[in-house]
Amino acid sequence: MKEYSVHTRLMGCAFEIIVVHHDDNEADILLQSAIQEIKRIEFLLTEYSDTSITSDINQHAGIAPIEVSDEVYQLLQRAQNIASITQGAFDITVSPLKQLYNFKQQDFTFPSNKKIQDTLKIIGFQHLHLLEKNKVFLSKKNMRISFAAIGKGYAADCVRKIWQDKNVGGGAINASGDLSVFGKRADGTDWKIGIPNPDNKTEILFSIPIIEGAIATSGDYEQYFIKNGIRHSHTIHPKTGLPLSTIKSVSIFHRSAELCDALATAVYVMGTEVGLHFINQLPQTHAIIINAENKVFLSNHIQLNNALV
Repeated sequence: MKEYSVHTRLMGCAFEIIVVHHDDNEADILLQSAIQEIKRIEFLLTEYSDTSITSDINQHAGIAPIEVSDEVYQLLQRAQNIASITQGAFDITVSPLKQLYNFKQQDFTFPSNKKIQDTLKIIGFQHLHLLEKNKVFLSKKNMRISFAAIGKGYAADCVRKIWQDKNVGGGAINASGDLSVFGKRADGTDWKIGIPNPDNKTEILFSIPIIEGAIATSGDYEQYFIKNGIRHSHTIHPKTGLPLSTIKSVSIFHRSAELCDALATAVYVMGTEVGLHFINQLPQTHAIIINAENKVFLSNHIQLNNALV
C-alpha cells in the first residue's frame, strides 16, 4: 500500500487530499473524484457566484421562497438544528455582520454602533424558514446566509463517504486544518491529528492518534487585529455584532467533519466555561480550547497522549 496525495485550492482554502491504495491509476481516479466532489459542493454553496443556490436564496430575501434540492434542504435543516441547540451561537445568517468589518486594514476601526445595531435586526436563524416542498425563505430583506462555517466539513464528509462506499482502505481530507480521516496509513499506523499553536500555526502543540473521525478548529490564526492591546478574532458574535476576543482557538473532535466545523464556531462564541459544559453533554464529541492567555482547557474523556475515547 502507498499514500497518494494532491494539493489544491478549493472553497477559498488549501486542500490536501490523501488516499491509501495499492494501484497508481486507481489512486489517481480516487483523488480526481474527490476534487470533483469538492468542486461540485463549492459551486452549489458558494456565496460568491450569482448562479449558486446560496446566492439565489439571498437575492430573494424578504421577497419569495426558493425551492432547493434535497441535499441543500437537508444541510439547512442540520444547520438550523445546530443553531437551535446552541441557542444561536452557531448561525448561518451572520454574514452581514462580517461584511461590516475589514480585518485586512492596517489601521482597523470598528463600525459605528448604529451600523452594528441596524445589521443585527436582520441576523437570526429564526428568520430562516424551511417550508414544505423543499422551499427556503429568508423573511427579512437584505438577509444573507453563508455556509462558510459548515461547508468545508460537509465536503470532507462527502468525499469520505464516496471513498468508503468504494471500500478504500484509508484516506484523509485536510481543508486548511479541518481534517477528516478514516482507516489506517499506508504503513499500518493511525492517522495523527495535530493541534497548532494559535500564535504560530507551523508549531503543533498536541498530536492525537485517530482511526476514523474528524477535527475542525476555529481560531484567529489567519485573520485578527489588535486594538488597544486586545486581540480580536475575525469571528463575530451573532448576538452582539462584535468580534470575539477571549479565546484564541477551539478544536472539536467528532466522527462528522460537518458537525465539528459548526460546533467549533459555536463553542468559540459560547466561551470556555459554557462551551465545555455544552460539549460534555454531547456523545462522542470532544474539545480543546486555548484562551486568550494561552491556557488550555479540555472537555471530559479526552487524553492528549492517547487515542480519542
